[in-house]
Amino acid sequence: MKKVLEVKDLKISFDTFAGKVHAIRGVSFDLFEGETLAIVGESGSGKSVTSRSVMQLLSSNANIDSGEILFKGEDIVKKTEKEMQGIRGKEIAMIFQDPMTSLDPTMPIGKQVAESLVKHNKISKKEGLKAALELLNLVGIPNAEKRLKNYPHQFSGGQRQRIVIAIALICYPEVLIADEPTTALDVTIQAQILELMKDIQTKINTSIIFITHDLGVVANVADRVAVMYGGRIIEVGTSEEIFYNPQHPYTWGLLGSMPSMDGGEERLYAIPGSPPDLLDPPTGDAFYPRNEYALTIDTEEAPPFFEVSSTHKAATWLLAPQAPKVEPPVEIQRRWKIYEEKQAAKQG
Repeated sequence: MKKVLEVKDLKISFDTFAGKVHAIRGVSFDLFEGETLAIVGESGSGKSVTSRSVMQLLSSNANIDSGEILFKGEDIVKKTEKEMQGIRGKEIAMIFQDPMTSLDPTMPIGKQVAESLVKHNKISKKEGLKAALELLNLVGIPNAEKRLKNYPHQFSGGQRQRIVIAIALICYPEVLIADEPTTALDVTIQAQILELMKDIQTKINTSIIFITHDLGVVANVADRVAVMYGGRIIEVGTSEEIFYNPQHPYTWGLLGSMPSMDGGEERLYAIPGSPPDLLDPPTGDAFYPRNEYALTIDTEEAPPFFEVSSTHKAATWLLAPQAPKVEPPVEIQRRWKIYEEKQAAKQG
């Protein structure tokens, strides 16, 4: 598969009154043509900062200390603001979390959807509105032609999010970054928006980076999943591998905190403690203070990635050859069993 985007050893810090916050501490990942990569983690793990760095939309107190973000073989980090303006919206687009703050309340939605296309492709406003109408129909806005002149407040929350998606897609970008696009929506509308994004992706063959804290959302959307904690990616694999063969204790905790669909009466697991203070990042594994399976080496040295399969790797000392065997939570053992059965069925 062709690589659309490569992030290599990205390190980002923020200057604050309290000192330098080391928000991203060596993040690397690839995005392939036509795939959806979900980046998952709790608040403060670095998901949104990573995605915004791809768009070069970081705040003024942010510093990209080192690393590369390669798009079409060129390093985005080295591009000027003027060069980025030619890329944003046209080749890499972003859907933000809250549609009401993403839309201009004083501008009709037809004009807002068409604006990026008119600017980048140098077409007339009439042609832009025609293209906007096609996109609004594609994302499922009812009576789209009659509603081109309506304003954001005249639409429901779900419809506003569809409009934001239309704005992001109007130039048919190669990369679409969706930063928690369904957080403010109820579950039914959330499912519709996720289904819409999958449908559109197959039609225009765009590659999606999907940012979320909700692993339940990821299951139906992602081809691959990267789990973030403390400014680092700590496990990455296919959606099936992360859900049914997780290896990092933090991933175990995330999956254990999800309600089970089989109607079991077990209490949901809550990961103890709080995320690390990135003003003074730990020298070892950032998760060790909250990790009941932590080893002595976790306090001294950050683990490297250990390969589980050609598509699956995790940064935990539990995968080291000399590590003791531990009994993971019952829920994880259940998932491992399902995974083994699935693999056996594929081979048989």
